[in-house]
Amino acid sequence: MIVHNPKPCLRYDSRVTAAPTSAVRARGLSVVRGGKDILHGVDLDIPAGHVTGLLGPSGSGKTTLMRAMVGVQDNVTGELTVLGEPAGAAALRRRVGYDTQAASVYADLTVRANVEYFASLAGLRGSDAKDAVDAALTSVDLTFHAAQRIASLSGGERSRASLAATFVGNPELIILDEPTVGLDPVLRRALWELFRRLADDGRTLVVSSHVMDEASRCDRLILMRDGRVMASTTPDDLLADTGTTDAESAFLALIDREGSAS
Repeated sequence: MIVHNPKPCLRYDSRVTAAPTSAVRARGLSVVRGGKDILHGVDLDIPAGHVTGLLGPSGSGKTTLMRAMVGVQDNVTGELTVLGEPAGAAALRRRVGYDTQAASVYADLTVRANVEYFASLAGLRGSDAKDAVDAALTSVDLTFHAAQRIASLSGGERSRASLAATFVGNPELIILDEPTVGLDPVLRRALWELFRRLADDGRTLVVSSHVMDEASRCDRLILMRDGRVMASTTPDDLLADTGTTDAESAFLALIDREGSAS
């Protein structure tokens, strides 16, 4: 997890460096792992200040693409810029938040101690740190579990604690890998409402999912399959282009179209 930006959590500050029109820009992005091509010359633009859904089945390359954006992926070739900087640049460490699929928190610490630790990494001190930690815990509905050790929590609660640690530094770009897996429908809805508020406050979110019904909650969609981008569009344009009524049917229509064209 990379959690940095010394600003109070979930409170937009106009002094934050203005993001370029494209928060993420990739051209010819490729990744080889174990002698296998994982990403194949990906071109994409992710607009700033929006929620972009990164959708596709398991093994489509979503996590590899997100790791490349954060700058922790090996064997990357091509062009990849994040908030106007090369991916992984030191200047991005306080501007990008990354929540991995597995909860990235310490099992022997309490929920609050974990979030306080990540707040300290983000440079927060004193009352600013306390306010940021309180806001992060509230945002993921863990206030009443703050004193519990991570080891005693359910899987869904651990995931939410990891999200709180990601949000506490108030990063400009938030990259979330399958953040709603294992959560009940009420909590999923609450988190998507939070993602929307963050975007409305000027943050950029990239949210991966293999649950196609989450597509309608995004401003833009990037659909991936076998390490390639099948479509980069809006939910409405995707349905109009494929003549379908839901994202899953649209995805299957794209696969059929690709097959017939080959």
